[in-house]
Amino acid sequence: MIQVTDAIALDERELEESFVRSSGPGGQNVNKLATAVQVRFDVRRSPSLPEPVRQRLEQLAGRRLTGDGVLIITAQRHRTQERLLDLIRRAAEPPPPPRRPTRPGKAARERRLGEKAKRGQVKSLRGRHSGED
Repeated sequence: MIQVTDAIALDERELEESFVRSSGPGGQNVNKLATAVQVRFDVRRSPSLPEPVRQRLEQLAGRRLTGDGVLIITAQRHRTQERLLDLIRRAAEPPPPPRRPTRPGKAARERRLGEKAKRGQVKSLRGRHSGED
């Protein structure tokens, strides 16, 4: 079992790892060695994920999720299992509640109007004075 959070643990049999050829320069071994790791995880059929986590994970996965609901993560330099666990941990966090719009209080409104009046007085002193010519 792979412990993701306190409440979520994945069975290792749910993950399918395969080695594929990585892209990019590789010299003589570029067409011979499988140096990238690909992890497949069936999000929709996994008994380990609660439904809200499953839905958020499908949204977070984006283009990495196939039409069948299989999450594919390919890594050449980083550990794919850690990437998968980080993605599931992010999906396990509940979204924040929506912001309720509020209005400014009476003191804030009065403070704002006072500052506007003061600023207006400063600007009125910058103009031409009637005694000058």
